[in-house]
Amino acid sequence: METSSKTLRDGLRDGLRELGAALTTPAASGEAPLAGASKAWVRYLPYAVVLAFVASLLPVTVTVLVNDYRLGGALAGALATAQTAPLLLAVTRPLPAWWIVGTADVLGALALLGADGTPGRSWPWTPMVVVGYLLLTVLLGLRESRRTLVAVWLATGVAGFVFELLSQDRSDGVHLLLFVLSGVTLVLTYALRARGEAQRRLVVQETISEAERAQRTLLEERARIARELHDVVAHHMSVITVQADSAPYRIDGLPDAAREEFAAIAGSARESLTEMRRLLTVLRSEETKGELAPQPGLDRLQQLVEATVRAGVHTELTYSPEPGAVPQAVQLSAYRIVQEALANVVRHSPSSARTEVSVRVVGGDLVVLVLNGPPLEPTPPLEHGGTGHGLVGMRERVRLAGGTLDAGPLDRGGFRVEARLPLRTKGADRP
Repeated sequence: METSSKTLRDGLRDGLRELGAALTTPAASGEAPLAGASKAWVRYLPYAVVLAFVASLLPVTVTVLVNDYRLGGALAGALATAQTAPLLLAVTRPLPAWWIVGTADVLGALALLGADGTPGRSWPWTPMVVVGYLLLTVLLGLRESRRTLVAVWLATGVAGFVFELLSQDRSDGVHLLLFVLSGVTLVLTYALRARGEAQRRLVVQETISEAERAQRTLLEERARIARELHDVVAHHMSVITVQADSAPYRIDGLPDAAREEFAAIAGSARESLTEMRRLLTVLRSEETKGELAPQPGLDRLQQLVEATVRAGVHTELTYSPEPGAVPQAVQLSAYRIVQEALANVVRHSPSSARTEVSVRVVGGDLVVLVLNGPPLEPTPPLEHGGTGHGLVGMRERVRLAGGTLDAGPLDRGGFRVEARLPLRTKGADRP
């Protein structure tokens, strides 16, 4: 019994929350105000409410017109139907319904002008007309444009003012009441809808801004990687240039054709270096022009680990490959991955957690593993949140190297980063 009661309360709470959100959502042409709701009872709620109003107003209007205003039964029935039944149409098409109801209200006021029971009673609008018209303005405010709503409100005031001039002795000021109440209703419903539209635009803009930030981060990381790889490639091109230039002096008995070939190789290498320097001026920003130090490799991993230990995190390094056996570009990617992983450990991991760094060759891949275990005691980390930019850079480096990256939290606590970087590019051995 308690379970079913709790389920009912939860369902009602979720429905009311969805109802509040749906009320601020502008419906498309031909749709009810809550047509986008996921719950069926919320979608049918406007029809149920309007049907309840029509079912109440129609017989009451006929009764009041016949008994109080002493209008003929046929005419009273026709007016009551024209003033109330179109409210059902207003659920999906409020403006056409307003034309019908407004015309019927004006005709009703003209008919009551000569009725025997009108003196001393509300005129030109009956109480039922006021209630039905206010419901109609609610549906108009949730759908129509601001210009249309202003026109409807002014038309309501003009109609009441004309009847006031037509018969001042019969008017009791109800036209002024309807004018004020309809204006308030239109303003409130339009403001509610405008607030919902503003919130949705804000959500869309935040989504776009987040996507733009992610794209900018990716582009910045790619530019940084390109700058670093430039230094690696430039080193190799410099070696080629020096070897080609010195070959005629190091190798005796070279034929003239070979000397010319080495000279051509050296010239092409120099041109390539010049073009790469031009490329670097595009990639390197003003803040990074001074970065002229050699790019790091696997031989500097121990320095990273020692810096992490000095930061208060117990870290161990297991290293097996010889640096000379790993291409410089792969060494640079591996170093940056370990550097970013250890930086995240220092920022986000409790100081009592142990970290293991492993670099080994498995098959034709260099496997880099950074394993941050669960904390041994409850010590807070330096930072609780992050931007995720570090993982973006890791994935981009691994993607450019043609490898794979597996990063994520561990079931027992901690975090794991494993990158597999191919030591040889596919097709590198082909002639």
